[in-house]
Amino acid sequence: MKIKILLADDQKSMREALRSLLEKYDEFDVAVEAECGESTIALTGEYKPDVVVMDIAMPGLNGIEATHRIVCEIPGTKVITLSMNLDKDSVVAMLKAGSCGYLLKDRAYEELAVAIREVVAGNIYMSPPVVGLVLGDYIHKQLCDDNNIFSILTSREREVLKLVAEGRSTAQIAADLDISTKTVDTHRQHVMDKLNIRGIADLTRYAIREGISPL
Repeated sequence: MKIKILLADDQKSMREALRSLLEKYDEFDVAVEAECGESTIALTGEYKPDVVVMDIAMPGLNGIEATHRIVCEIPGTKVITLSMNLDKDSVVAMLKAGSCGYLLKDRAYEELAVAIREVVAGNIYMSPPVVGLVLGDYIHKQLCDDNNIFSILTSREREVLKLVAEGRSTAQIAADLDISTKTVDTHRQHVMDKLNIRGIADLTRYAIREGISPL
């Protein structure tokens, strides 16, 4: 079965270029086109495409609001964002709205087919420059955040936290780290005090959420 696609862009020339590109692949069916946010939502409801290729800047209802509406009202449809500019705020807004992909228009020829396959398979696809922007911003925030896990806990405390989250007993942790059980208890108490956490269950959930434990 072909992947049904809706192209949403206010520029007819852009829609024609995208249609021409996608029609080269037998697996894709460009079912309909839209030129504004309102018509995109209406046509998505009517045609039920697998993927909406969404321009972020459209007249009337913009791509962010249209994406949010589509994701909420027609949950079976995936949205891939197309944008002229590499803008952090736009990327974050579209991902929060529910977009599964974010491509720059000047990379559409090389990446759009791949992106469509990825989002239909249940994955997220972003152009490499977008990944670099998002990842760079995240790393910068982590390095500047005085409350991140690496600035709060010592390396030994992180080790103890990881082992606690993996269900190790005090004796097992002591043996693994070659320290006394009393020292393990002290490290664990320090971790809980620093993180303002009470209870092993909450400590375990914190470790998993922060990526300290893969469980």
